[in-house]
Amino acid sequence: MELAHSLLLNEEALAQITEAKRPVFIFEWLRFLDKVLVATDVKEKQKKLVEQLTGLISSSPGPPTRKLLAKNLAALYSIGDTFTVFQTLDKCNDIIRNKDDTAAYLPTKLAAVACVGAFYEKMGRMLGSAFPETVNNLLKSLKSAESQGRSEILMSLQKVLNGLGGAAASCHRDIYKNARSLLTDRSMAVRCAVAKCLLELQNEAVFMWTAELENIATLCFKALENSNYGVRVAVSKLLGTVMATALILIPGPGNYALMRQNVKRATFDEVLELMATGFLRGGSGFLKSGGEMLKVGGSVNREVRVGVTQAYVVFVTTLGGQWLERSFATFLSHVLDLVSHPRATQTHVEAVYSRRCVSFILRATVGSLLGEKAQIAAAKEICQAIGKQMKAVEAVVNDTSGENKSGAADIAASQHVMVCALQELGSLVQSLNATASPLIQEASIGLLETVTSVLLHPSMAARLAAAWCLRCVAVALPFQLTPFLDKCAERLNNLKTSPEAVSGYSFAMAALLGGVHQCPLGIPHAKGKVCIAEDLLRTAAQNSRLSLQRTQAGWLLLGALMTLGPSVVRYHLPKMLLLWRNVFPRSLKELEAEKARGDSFTWQVTLEGRAGALCAMRSFVAHCPELLTEDVIRKLMTPIECAMTMMSHIPSVIKTHGAHLKASAAMVRLRLYDILALLPPKTYEGSFNALLRELVAEFTLTDNSANTTTSLLRSLCHYDDSVLLGSWLQETDHKSIEDQPNSASGSGALEHDPSSIYLRIPAGEAVPGPLPLGVSVIDASVALFGVVFPHVSYKHRLQMLDHFAECVKQAKGVRQQAVQLNIFTAVLSALKGLAENKSTLGPEEVRKSALTLVMGALDNPNPILRCAAGEALGRMAQVVGEATFIARMAQYSFDKLKSARDVVSRTGHSLALGCLHRYVGGIGSGQHLKTSVSILLALAQDGTSSEVQTWSLHSLALIVDSSGPMYRSYVEPTLSLVLTLLLTVPPSHTEVHQCLGRCLGAIITTVGPELQGNGATISTIRSSCLVGCAITQDHSDSLVQAAAISCLQQLHMFAPRHVNLSSLVPSLCVHLCSSHLLLRRAAVACLRQLAQREAAEVCEYAMSLAKNAGDKESSVNITETGLEGLLFGMLDRETDRKLCSDIHDTLGHMLSSLAVEKLSHWLMLCKDVLAASSDMSTATPLSSGKDEEFEKKDEMDDDTMFTTLGEEDKSKPFVAPRWATRVFAADCLCRIINLCENADQAHFDLAMARSAKLRNPTNDLLVLHLSDLIRMAFMAATDHSNQLRMAGLQALEDIIKKFASVPEPEFPGHVILEQYQANVGAALRPAFSQDTPSDIIAKACQVCSTWIGSGVVSDLNDLRRVHNLLVSSLDKVQAGKGSSSQLYRESATTMEKLAVLKAWAEVTMVYSAGLRHRHSNVRSEPYLQPTPQLTIVPDP
Repeated sequence: MELAHSLLLNEEALAQITEAKRPVFIFEWLRFLDKVLVATDVKEKQKKLVEQLTGLISSSPGPPTRKLLAKNLAALYSIGDTFTVFQTLDKCNDIIRNKDDTAAYLPTKLAAVACVGAFYEKMGRMLGSAFPETVNNLLKSLKSAESQGRSEILMSLQKVLNGLGGAAASCHRDIYKNARSLLTDRSMAVRCAVAKCLLELQNEAVFMWTAELENIATLCFKALENSNYGVRVAVSKLLGTVMATALILIPGPGNYALMRQNVKRATFDEVLELMATGFLRGGSGFLKSGGEMLKVGGSVNREVRVGVTQAYVVFVTTLGGQWLERSFATFLSHVLDLVSHPRATQTHVEAVYSRRCVSFILRATVGSLLGEKAQIAAAKEICQAIGKQMKAVEAVVNDTSGENKSGAADIAASQHVMVCALQELGSLVQSLNATASPLIQEASIGLLETVTSVLLHPSMAARLAAAWCLRCVAVALPFQLTPFLDKCAERLNNLKTSPEAVSGYSFAMAALLGGVHQCPLGIPHAKGKVCIAEDLLRTAAQNSRLSLQRTQAGWLLLGALMTLGPSVVRYHLPKMLLLWRNVFPRSLKELEAEKARGDSFTWQVTLEGRAGALCAMRSFVAHCPELLTEDVIRKLMTPIECAMTMMSHIPSVIKTHGAHLKASAAMVRLRLYDILALLPPKTYEGSFNALLRELVAEFTLTDNSANTTTSLLRSLCHYDDSVLLGSWLQETDHKSIEDQPNSASGSGALEHDPSSIYLRIPAGEAVPGPLPLGVSVIDASVALFGVVFPHVSYKHRLQMLDHFAECVKQAKGVRQQAVQLNIFTAVLSALKGLAENKSTLGPEEVRKSALTLVMGALDNPNPILRCAAGEALGRMAQVVGEATFIARMAQYSFDKLKSARDVVSRTGHSLALGCLHRYVGGIGSGQHLKTSVSILLALAQDGTSSEVQTWSLHSLALIVDSSGPMYRSYVEPTLSLVLTLLLTVPPSHTEVHQCLGRCLGAIITTVGPELQGNGATISTIRSSCLVGCAITQDHSDSLVQAAAISCLQQLHMFAPRHVNLSSLVPSLCVHLCSSHLLLRRAAVACLRQLAQREAAEVCEYAMSLAKNAGDKESSVNITETGLEGLLFGMLDRETDRKLCSDIHDTLGHMLSSLAVEKLSHWLMLCKDVLAASSDMSTATPLSSGKDEEFEKKDEMDDDTMFTTLGEEDKSKPFVAPRWATRVFAADCLCRIINLCENADQAHFDLAMARSAKLRNPTNDLLVLHLSDLIRMAFMAATDHSNQLRMAGLQALEDIIKKFASVPEPEFPGHVILEQYQANVGAALRPAFSQDTPSDIIAKACQVCSTWIGSGVVSDLNDLRRVHNLLVSSLDKVQAGKGSSSQLYRESATTMEKLAVLKAWAEVTMVYSAGLRHRHSNVRSEPYLQPTPQLTIVPDP
C-alpha cells in the first residue's frame, strides 16, 4: 500500500500486483492524492496527472472510486491550470452520449457523469459557457438510463445546480420537468436522488414555490406512497422546505425582481391547507373539486401520513423558533384540527395513529425550537385550546333539547384533540420541571382548573389524558402532589353519583399515586387512601347506573396504592387479601351457581371487577416483593386458582349473554397471565395443564377470528438482527411514528389499558402506550408460555410442538402467517426460558418435533419468520448442547445451500449457520467453521441478489464475532472479499453496505491488539481495515457511516497510533449536527472514547473546523467555545438518554483533562450556561457577542427587512440553556474546584497566585476567579429549578470550605471571602422561604453552619443575616407542623429537623471552641446571642 502513496500513480507497481488487488491500490492512491493535492504545487505534473485520472474513467471504476476520482480531477483543475478543463469535459460528455448500454460499459458512463457533477460543483460559473450542452446531454441520457444511472445523473445535476446557482436559470424548467416524473420511480434510491435534486433546484427556481407549489405537493404525496424510511426523510425535507420557502423571501439576485413582478405568493393558510390535504387524503387524487376532498371514504395511506408529519416538522424548523413563537396559536389550531377531522379518525387504529403523528409534530417543534419562556407561553395557548374544546363539549352534553344534531360526532372528534393537547401540555410541563411554576401560580391561566375539567369529559381517552397530564404536573412540581390528591378525593366524594366523575377522578388519583415514585420527597403515609377505594367497591352494587365505573375505579385505585411500596402497603395487606378473596367464588359449587344467575350486565360488572382485582394483585406482586412471604403467596393463590377455573366456564357465559362480554373476558385473561408471569411457577404447577391449554389456544388464535399477531417477535430476536428486521427504525428520531407503516399490531394508547396510568413508563417513552387489548393478551400469553414451558413434562412439550405443526398446516393464507408468527414467538420465548433456567429441551422425539417446526420456517417467504426460525435454531442448539445435534443441523443447512437456487432458501439457511455459531460459540462449532465460511463467502459474491448478499454477510459477521481467535486464519480472505464488495456494490444497496460495515468491525475485534504490530501481514490487514473504514465513512447512508465510526473506534482502541485524529475528529463534529440519531449517537460514543485518552488533541482538531467555518462543506456550528460549547448546546436539544449520558461523560473526560490548564475557558463556559436565566426565551449561542448583533440590526435596509424571516435560526438555532443543562454546568463547577485542589496549592492562595501571574501572564489560577465562582453559585442557588438550587448550594458550600482560610494579602488579618458575605446571605435567603422543599432546606442549613463555622466573618452584625435564617428554620421545627410537613412524607420532615439540629450543633461546637480560645485569639469573639427559642449554655 505504501507504493500507492505518490503524487503520480505508480504504474510499475500497479502492473506487478494481481488483477484482484488493483482496484484497492487505485483507490488507496486516490485517497492519498485527495489529502496531498491541496498542499502541493502541481503545475509540472498536472498534464500527466490529468492523463492518469482521465484514463481511470475508462477503467470501469466502482462507486467509491468514481466519487474520489471525480473529486480529485475537479480539485486538480481548481488549484492548477484550467486550460484543458473543457477538453476533459467534452471527453466525459462523449462517454455519456455513447450508445453502448452493456453492463460492462456502465461503470465508465457513471464515472463520467460523476466527473461532470464534480467539475461544476467545484468550478461553477467558470464553466458557465458549456453548461446548457452538459445539462441537455445529462437529461437526454436520463431518459434511457437504468436505476443506477438515473441516481448518478440526478446527483450530478444537483451538483451542477449547486455550482452554478442562479446562472443556470435557463435550464431550471427543463431539469424540473425531467426530474419530477422520477419522484415516483420504482427504485427508492432514485426517489431520494430526485428529492435532493429538486431541493437544490428550489433554492433558485422561484416557480417551484409559486406557480408550481400545488403540483410539487401532489408529487411529494405520490412519492411517499409505498416509500421506505430514506425516501420519507428526503421527500419530507423537500416538501417542508418548499412550503416554508413559499412563505419566506430568501435574498438572492433573482428575488428582488420577483418582488417587483408581483408574482402571486401563497398565503400561510393556503400552505397549511396544502399540507393538510396530504395528511388527510394521502397521495391520490385529492385535487378534484373542492367539495370532494371532505367526503369520507377510502383510507389514508399510512406512509403518506407519516411522511407529511415529518414534512410539518421540517416546515416549522425551516421557518425557525421565533416564527413558531409568533404564529403558535394559528399553527396549534391547524394541527389540532387535523386530528379532529373525520378522515383522520375513520377507525380506532387510524385515530390512534393520527394522534401519534400530531403529538410528534408538537413535540418535535415546541419541545426543541422554543426556549423555556416561549414554552410557558405555548403551554398557556394549549390550555386555552383545551378550555375552548371543553366548553363546546359541555354545551353538547347539557343540550337536552336535541337541537345539536352533530353533537355525538363533535364529542368523538374532540376526544382526539384533547388527547394530543393534554399530552403535549404534560410533556411541556414535565420538561420545564420547576421552571413551570408560573403556569400554576398565575390564576389567569387556570391550568389546573382547565385540565381538571376534562376529567368529566364523556370520552374515556380524554379523561385518561387529563389524568396523565396532572401526573406530569405533579412530578414537575412535587409540592402540588398532595393538594391534587386531596382535591381529587374531595371531588370524587362530592360527585359520587356521576359516572364520568367517578371514572375521571379515580384516573387522576391513580395517576398521581403512580407518580409518587418520581418525587424523592414522596407524600404523607396517610394519603394512601384505601378507604376511598373500599367505599367505591362497597357501594358499587347500590346503583346499577354506577356499578361498572365504581368497580373499575375502586380496583384501579387499589392497584395504584400498591405502587407506594411495602412501607405503606404493609398496613393494609390483611384487608387487601380479604378483598381479593371475596371477589372470586370460593368453590366449584359457587361457580356453577353463579353461572345460572345473573344477566349480561351483572356479568360485565363481575368480569370487570375480577379483572380489576387481578390487576391490583399484579401491582402488589410487582411493587412489594418484600411482602411476598410463603403465607401471602398461599393466600393469593386461592383467588388466582378460582380465576383459572373460571376461565374454562367463560365461553359458555359469553354464548348465553352475548359477544359484548368478550372484551371483559379478554381483560380477565390478560390480568391473569400478567400476575402468573410474576409468581414462581412452582406455586401453580397443579394447574399447568388447564393453563397451557388456554395459553396455546390464545396465541394459535383457536377462538379468535381476527388474525391478531403478537408484538414481541422483534424483541425476542437478537438485537444484532435489526438490519434484517428493520427494527433499527426504533433507533431514529422518528421512532414514535415510524412503526405505523410497518406495524400490524396497531399503536399504543392509554385507553387500551387504564392501569398503565399508574405503572412505571418503559425507559425512553414519553407517555405510556399499552397496545390494543387483542395484541396485549397474545403478548402476555406468549410471555407466560416462556415462563411455564421449562417446568412442563417432556410428554406435554411433545404434544404442544406437534399441535403447533398441525395448527400451521390447517391455517391458510394471511391467517397462516399470523398463526406462524405467534407460534414462533412462543417457541422463542420457551427456548429463551429454557436457556435462562439452564434446562434441556428433552429427548430425541421432542427435539425432532421442534426441529421439523423450525426447519420448515427457514424457507418461509416472510423474512421476519425466517429470521425467527434462524434465531430459534440457534437457541435450540444452545439448550440441547450436543455436538452431534449441532453437526446434524449444520449439515442440513450446508446441503440445502449447495443445492438451493432460490433467494428464500439461501437467505434462511445462511442465517441458520450464523445463528448456530452465535449460540454455541467458536468452541462448539469449530469443526464446521471452514465449511460455513467458504459457503458464506461464495454466497456473498452473488451479485444477482442483494438480499442473499445481505443475509450471508450478516451471518458471516455473526460467525466472525462468535469465533474469536479461531477465525484468525480466515481474516485475509474475508477482508479481501469485504473490500472488493465495498468497491463494487452499488451504494443504493444500503443493507449490503451495513453488513459489510458489521463484518469489518467484527474482523477488527478478532485481530484485536495484534493490529499494533509492524509485520508485513499485519500492516496489510491494518491498511485494508483503514481503506474499508474510509469507504464506509464516505457512504451516503447514515447507518453505514455509523458502522464506519464504530470500526474506527475499535481501531483506535487497538492501534491508536494508526488512526488519524486530524481527519476523524472534524468528521465526527460534522456528524454531531446530523439529522440522524444513530449517527449522532455513534459520533458522541466515539468522541467519548477519544476524550478519555486524548482530550486536548480532540478539542484542538475540533477548533480547526471553527477556523474553516467559511467553507462550503463545513456546515457545523462550532464557534470559539469549541467542541465543549457544541456539546453543551446538544444537551438542550437531545432527548435520547444514551446520547445525553455519553455527552455528559465526554464533557466529564474533557473537563478532567483540560479544566485546570484552560481554567478561564471552562469557567466561562459554565458561566455562560448558568447565566441563561429562565427569563430569556431565545438566546444567542454561547459565544456571539450582543454588541455585534445590535450593530447588524442598525445596518438593516428596507430590502433585508423582508428576508430576515427564517434567517435568524440559521445563525443561531439554539435556545437558552435549559434547566437540566444548567444543573450539569453547576456540577461541572464543583468538579473544577475539586480538580484545582488536587493540582496546585496556588489555586487557593491569592498572594501566590498574583506572583505566579506576574511571572507568567498565561498562568490561570482559581482564586483569581473567586468573584465569578460566587456569582455562578449565587445564580444557581436562587433559580426556579429545585435541582439547580441544590447544585448551587452544593457549589456554595464547596467554595466556602475551600476558600475560608485564604488570607487577603492587602488587609492582614482578614480573609478574601469577607467581601462576599452579602452574596452568601442573598444566595441562602430564598432557601428558607415557606414553600421550600425539605431537601433544599436541609442543604441550606448545612451551608449556613459551614459559613458560620468557617470563621470568615467575625462581626456579630454581619453574621446576623445568616444567623437569623437558621433561627427561622428552628422556629419551623419547634412549631412542629410546618407548611411543608403535610406536603411530603414524614421522613422528609424528619430529615429537615435533623438537618436544622445538626446545623445548630455544629454552630454550638464552633461557639464553644471559640470560648475556649477567646483569650489567645481575638477573632473568635462569642458571636451567638442566646435566642429566646433556644438558649445555648456555653461550656464552663
